[in-house]
Amino acid sequence: MDLVLRAVIVFFAIFVVTRAVGRRELSTMEPFDLILLIVTGDLMQQAITQSDYSVSGGLTVLATIALLTVALSYASFKVPKLRPVLDGEPLVLVQDGEVIVRNLRRERITIDELLAEARQQQIGSLTHVRLAVLETNGKISIIPTRD
Repeated sequence: MDLVLRAVIVFFAIFVVTRAVGRRELSTMEPFDLILLIVTGDLMQQAITQSDYSVSGGLTVLATIALLTVALSYASFKVPKLRPVLDGEPLVLVQDGEVIVRNLRRERITIDELLAEARQQQIGSLTHVRLAVLETNGKISIIPTRD
């Protein structure tokens, strides 16, 4: 039971940290970020299992984390009011050619990053953007204006 309790605590700690880090950062990880993620995973594993290296302990932790993941997914599916908390909400970055600076700051996205994303989607200027949205998966969707 101790393993299950520690797994639950660490699961929700990771959930909170990933929400705090932001969508954009998680979708554009640099090599250092990947290494940091692996090290964090190892630290979390040590926090959960402590000195328990048994197969049954590992399977218990794995089952607990899998069950929590499925439970949160099911809760998000069944209870629409939980979706913003569990999955996040899309965030409008540009509307009718006007950059919403407050939303860029909130997600720590620079104008240069937004311009680069527009160029990758064959759009030369933000004035040609009807809508740019930071999706819940960290990707930026851009709808160009109709000329």
